[in-house]
Amino acid sequence: MRNLRPISLVALLLALLAAGCGPREPAAPAPLAPLTGFDGARALAEVRALVALGPRDAGTPGALKAAEQIAGRLQALGVTCERQTFLDRVPGGTATFHNVIGKIPGAGRGLILLCAHYDTKSGLAGFQGANDSGSGVGALLELARLLKAGWRGAPEVWLAFLDGEECRESYGPHDGLHGSRHLAQHLAATGRTHDVHAVIVLDMIGDRDLTVTLPSNSDQRLLALTLAAATQENCREKFSLAPGPVLDDHQPFLDAGLPAVDLIDFCYGSAPGLNDYWHTAADTPDKLSAESLQIIGRVVLRLLTLL
Repeated sequence: MRNLRPISLVALLLALLAAGCGPREPAAPAPLAPLTGFDGARALAEVRALVALGPRDAGTPGALKAAEQIAGRLQALGVTCERQTFLDRVPGGTATFHNVIGKIPGAGRGLILLCAHYDTKSGLAGFQGANDSGSGVGALLELARLLKAGWRGAPEVWLAFLDGEECRESYGPHDGLHGSRHLAQHLAATGRTHDVHAVIVLDMIGDRDLTVTLPSNSDQRLLALTLAAATQENCREKFSLAPGPVLDDHQPFLDAGLPAVDLIDFCYGSAPGLNDYWHTAADTPDKLSAESLQIIGRVVLRLLTLL
């Protein structure tokens, strides 16, 4: 035996690899199948129920009533619910705002936010806010139903119903975007900023003539993934890139360094290309369609799987 020479470490590793005994890469997780079953008619019914409450201007009893109804709907679906009530400066003083957050547990790490505002623009006679902001609320509540029953993705999902998106006079540090700004600050204060994979805002997405105009001030990767999701859902023709930025609830998240995208149809009117229903008494439930809401729901569910 003393005549045998020691086998070098390199030769031993080569022998083990040849025998199939070497280190192996961990198996890649199976792709997540997209959830199906989004019901546009259910989403539209949620819009009508919200609109039936009357005006939901931020800082008024109507907004509080809307927050309570949204929280009740989440609880009825079995979704863990948190309400963030906070004071913020507004023109002429301060006001109380109410964010409602539904939380869907994930199978691993990370966080995805799905957001919509629920407040109505103040100072507009007869304004119901069916599309702006009811459509986003209806879509989120229907997404909550599906995600509660079937979400198996790694990230936790928060369904954030935001107060105070609308400004009273003109947008600024203390006028408009109150709920989204507060939530972005909350994520930073609680150390969750680095967990956020994506912030997806839904606003004005129920128009019968659906033409989603993705703002240029959105995260570029999320823009590409949104268009890919629309292509996979065979509705790419409903989505286009807006020629410029849009100031909406995604902006405070972008300002905080978080990836955010805004799904908004900013052509909401009596003829293609017009926006003459926006912020008028013409923004009523009859201008919306279950089909448009269903398209948005399918694309969001597909986008979640791509993320």
